[in-house]
Amino acid sequence: MTSNSLTDIAGLKVGHATDLARGTGTTAIVFDRPAVCAVDVRGGAPGSRDTELLRPDKTVQTVDAVVLSGGSAFGLDACGGVSAWLAENGRGFAIGSMLVPIVPGAIVFDLLSGGDKAWGRFSPYRDLGYQAAAAATAAPVALGTVGAGTGATTADLKGGVGSASAVSATGHRVGAIVIVNAVGSATIGASGHFWSATDEVGAEFGGRGLPSPWPADAHALKLKGARPENTTIALVVTDAVLDKGQATHLAVMAQDGLGRAIRPIHTPLDGDTVFAAATGAVPVADYARDMAVLGFTAASVLARACARAVFEAEALPFPGALPSWKSRFG
Repeated sequence: MTSNSLTDIAGLKVGHATDLARGTGTTAIVFDRPAVCAVDVRGGAPGSRDTELLRPDKTVQTVDAVVLSGGSAFGLDACGGVSAWLAENGRGFAIGSMLVPIVPGAIVFDLLSGGDKAWGRFSPYRDLGYQAAAAATAAPVALGTVGAGTGATTADLKGGVGSASAVSATGHRVGAIVIVNAVGSATIGASGHFWSATDEVGAEFGGRGLPSPWPADAHALKLKGARPENTTIALVVTDAVLDKGQATHLAVMAQDGLGRAIRPIHTPLDGDTVFAAATGAVPVADYARDMAVLGFTAASVLARACARAVFEAEALPFPGALPSWKSRFG
């Protein structure tokens, strides 16, 4: 039995902290035990913390949590809040008598999406990070306008949090969580059909399939704006046994899911970042073959999660807010 959610992968929990008045929030993915983690960054305007230590040649091999947050550079403070919660709960990389939580993260730009951003000297994100970690649960991930997806938008519709999961042909579970805040669009022209339609399972984002006839404006360029107010960030997780190099390759292959779901993607105005983690519960029999299967599955799961993020989102209650998919096409 699965819930089509990242939490179908045993050994992790997900928590959101939402500040609707400010139009922003934070999402924390907390691993029950340290997990191997890597990252692949493709966008031209990324914002992140501790991604350098995820390179295969760096000393630390595992992480305790991954943070996805709104707030642009201010949102990186959320990692400190998650670290504080982990430290209080005896988690971290052991250095002598000290435990140092390892918490990489990435942010999206939602500062112009509405809400009260006049927070004074210190931003709210450290507190939001702590709240998200404390709220983490193994229940299905809440989707849409919640957590780090609260202020997320696309070129023409409200964005948000998406998640999906699958079992690969090798028997490994693969799940994804994504914050869709793209400069481009997840839908085909003005049709309301999703670019991810060929990957859809059941009617998880409306069941509309591809449009017929093909819209004349299908390939018309849709862009949010000329400022770096974008970025799609994601985490894919598998229960396979992978090292950091293999997890890096999983992140690279998973990026294809963004290309299938959002157009354009990886622009100079995006900071597209995909983390990949492995909980190490299920062995890999044949690395080359199984890695191809895992990457194929991760790309599909991430493409589906992107469409679900837009499909499940609700418009923010602010003047000029972008409409939700359901308000236009539902």
